[in-house]
Amino acid sequence: MQLYFYNERFRNAIEEYNLTEEQLRFTGTPVDSIKLSSQDPDRESILAMEGETLVTFFDLHKNEGAKPFSDNNQAILVRAFSTDFRHQGNGYAYKALMLLPDFVKAHYQDINEIVLAVNLENNAAQSLYKKCGFIDEGERRMGSKGELIIMSYHL
Repeated sequence: MQLYFYNERFRNAIEEYNLTEEQLRFTGTPVDSIKLSSQDPDRESILAMEGETLVTFFDLHKNEGAKPFSDNNQAILVRAFSTDFRHQGNGYAYKALMLLPDFVKAHYQDINEIVLAVNLENNAAQSLYKKCGFIDEGERRMGSKGELIIMSYHL
């Protein structure tokens, strides 16, 4: 698996990416995320590719994007994290998250913390993030889709 910054060569893969209604309770679509990334220089869409197949997607958002979730000016926020439902259960989300710290170190040298917000009701995601080294330090926020647990990975 490899992580890539989005560019137009991945357009077809994005358009074919599938999320269920249950997944959409907790995350946004890659199409919407890419639109937001194109309007914000601090936000980048990241694709986790297994060979030629897009299996997992997320955004990395620094500066103002991370501020609601961290007091650390050197934090970056993972948002809109999802796995195409056709590829769930194959360990791709885990692999992508395990690659993430080195990816951030390579492309964002000023960043020393990765943060994310996970819905309180999304137990599967919470468990995954903990397995990948994210820590629940007790921070909570209200989001548009319910109460959020803020988790951190210190680089």
